[in-house]
Amino acid sequence: MTTVRVVRTPTADDAAALHALADTIEARDGVSPFGDETWSALDGLAEHDHFALFAGDGPSGSAAAHLARHHAEEWSLEVASIDPDDGALRGLVDQALDTVAQHGGGHVTWWMHGTAAWVDTLALEAGFDHERDLLQLRVPLPLPSPAKWPDDVSVRDFEVGRDEAAWVAVNNRAFVGHPEQGNWTVDTILEREREPWFDPAGFLLAFDADGLAGFCWTKVHPADLPREPNALGEIYVIGADPRWHGRGLGRALTNGGLESLAERGITVGMLYVDGDNEPAVGLYRALGFTDHRVDRAYGLTVGATP
Repeated sequence: MTTVRVVRTPTADDAAALHALADTIEARDGVSPFGDETWSALDGLAEHDHFALFAGDGPSGSAAAHLARHHAEEWSLEVASIDPDDGALRGLVDQALDTVAQHGGGHVTWWMHGTAAWVDTLALEAGFDHERDLLQLRVPLPLPSPAKWPDDVSVRDFEVGRDEAAWVAVNNRAFVGHPEQGNWTVDTILEREREPWFDPAGFLLAFDADGLAGFCWTKVHPADLPREPNALGEIYVIGADPRWHGRGLGRALTNGGLESLAERGITVGMLYVDGDNEPAVGLYRALGFTDHRVDRAYGLTVGATP
């Protein structure tokens, strides 16, 4: 039986162990098993509950996981394993679900960066359902055509200390029902403002006569040789108030964000989009984006331990 060590609020040593394991897997597979949400939490920039889980011997063991509660009943899980066939992963996932149950239960989203047959098998055996595919799309910059803003829209950069509440309100209307993006608070965006990559000059806000109409928030990823020879400019979050749906603001926001990245010397644009969001995928493909990677989300609702 696999022994799993659970650490609530991981220490710097725990974070270093997860980094070492992730680096080994990334060197082999070309993609890190952990995403930005995990690293932000491990860097102490998140205020929500989170846990590191280690299976096997040694500082990081043969397999490890990061588990985080983002909202009252919404959790995320990421796992990493040197050898997916050694049996440690199932014990790790089971312990993660037990940890969720012990802390009130809720919906767990297990994210796999890139796709692998062993994850499909293990997730189904553990009771998860395949819920979403997240496409990573890329495009060369600059785009050939500039942004064309609607006549009654003005654009400026985000201002720290001024725009948080208005942005949260529009974001939550734009992403109502979305498991990660649809229930932000001012504290959530304040967490992001403490991130070293945060740059208000890359956070465009579009206004009409009724206030904030939409936004395009970008993020720059430095080059990471040899895997990523060029810096990447990500459209981190993009959205429009529902009153603007179908009126062309989304295309203008996308173009504007990519222009902002190109002006800062970025030659490759990148974004993530749900594979079943046909209007958005169609827009991005029309702008020249092509597929680079698929991340997969599996979901399971866990009851609280009595």
